[in-house]
Amino acid sequence: MPTSKRFPTAHLLNVNERFFLIDCGEGTQIQLRRFKFGFAKINRIFISHIHGDHLFGLFGLLSSFQLLGRKNELHIHGPGEIREMVLFYERYFGTEQSYRIKVHPLGYTREMLIFEDERMEVFSFPLKHRVPTCGFLFKEKTAELNLKKEAIDRFKPGIENIHKIKKGDDLVQSDGTIIANEQLTLPPWKPRSYAYCSDTAFDPGLSEFLQEVDLLYHESTFSKDDEDLAAKTGHSSSVQAAEIARICNARKLLLGHFSSRYKSTDGLLLEAQSIFSNSVAVNDGDVFEVERTRTENIPEE
Repeated sequence: MPTSKRFPTAHLLNVNERFFLIDCGEGTQIQLRRFKFGFAKINRIFISHIHGDHLFGLFGLLSSFQLLGRKNELHIHGPGEIREMVLFYERYFGTEQSYRIKVHPLGYTREMLIFEDERMEVFSFPLKHRVPTCGFLFKEKTAELNLKKEAIDRFKPGIENIHKIKKGDDLVQSDGTIIANEQLTLPPWKPRSYAYCSDTAFDPGLSEFLQEVDLLYHESTFSKDDEDLAAKTGHSSSVQAAEIARICNARKLLLGHFSSRYKSTDGLLLEAQSIFSNSVAVNDGDVFEVERTRTENIPEE
């Protein structure tokens, strides 16, 4: 349930200035305003499952898009029932709809590529909950090689050759001299990744798909003492979330989706950190950045 300090689930993800809303719990648009984020930048919404704490904010957000004069098409990836909800909304509240809503139904039996562009891919994968539920994995694609500015200034390869160099070619100068590619480039940035797992019971099988994920959000609804209740309701404890991060070899774990029975998350965090030290208990408005690293440990020049 929402509390005076926490709203239900909604995450905003920025991947190279592509903005994605993941789940849309009650109060999402209020929080977007509170943290001064422009609605117009959101073109894709991902809904994990049909439970109110993950989608009760959707109708209000759709209406605000309309009131703000949105023109861009909006894509919603979620359970097939979302299409029925959107049709209901359009029938009763969207008679003067200024933008098109396109619904993309998810599958719940295996990992699936559900969106990609030239820079990234988004996958859905099944979670274990009381109703069909998907997690989401956002992955950058491997970029081209990075150019060494001083080498480009020195050899002046020209635009056509620069494109070839970034793809791995050597530079052949007009006198036939060959400049090796490694003299001109640095390794590309390592593709970054973010995984979203909410809601789900403890499932070690997730590690096969989420190995080496940079940033892992995993629900931790209950404490270790309440793991029986977690199993009964299709949720996880903080210790179980930490175990998933450990076996996935994640770089950082974000804990969230806390039961309102806990007045403080300090105990949940300590439980998780006993298993996976780089764990954080999230608060509304927290911002996390995945730093860039090279695919090889070569110092920048």
